[in-house]
Amino acid sequence: MFRMTLDYLRAHARTFCKSDEAASAIEYAIVVAMVAVVVVVFVTPVGDKVLAIFNVILTKLGGTAQTKPGI
Repeated sequence: MFRMTLDYLRAHARTFCKSDEAASAIEYAIVVAMVAVVVVVFVTPVGDKVLAIFNVILTKLGGTAQTKPGI
């Protein structure tokens, strides 16, 4: 049963990657990921920790740390 499911998923993944729709799906996934980051950083209580992590990365790359905007 597991083998059939795995083969089924592989076949659909190959078909999906060969079609032109795959590029659009990847673009949509990137947009959704960016929206999710914005929601986590600016809306949820976890946002302060995530913002701190991004600020560490930003400063190590030579940028300036960002502050949470007043909403």
